Amino acid sequence: MNVEVELSRIIINETSDQQIIVLKERKGERSFPIIIGIVEIFAIDRRLKGIQAPRPMTHDLLGSVIESLGVKVEKIVIDDLRNHTFYAKIHLSTNGRIVKVDSRPSDAIALGVASNAPIYVAEHIFDKTSQ
Repeated sequence: MNVEVELSRIIINETSDQQIIVLKERKGERSFPIIIGIVEIFAIDRRLKGIQAPRPMTHDLLGSVIESLGVKVEKIVIDDLRNHTFYAKIHLSTNGRIVKVDSRPSDAIALGVASNAPIYVAEHIFDKTSQ
């Protein structure tokens, strides 16, 4: 079962390559952090603030390609955690079907934020992150 979450915190540390986002369940109290890269955290932060770069960055480019092809980002699902690494899928709808694309959670979230796509986390991940 998947649980809907929201991006509750973004912790930017400009002196480190490791940045932190915190996902919290929408209808509950559970949350967990994910360590991501500085490029991805700035992409997420910029998109949340509605700041456009003078030229398209990688996540902007991918979003434009998806939109230009008439495809829609339906949702982001963080579906696994193995060896301290999170795994995600971007669910895209095209021509009446859903296509799931493997992704790092940070890239999926950066892409999903711009299209207001909901984010879900597999229930078992909450169990693994609370240990």
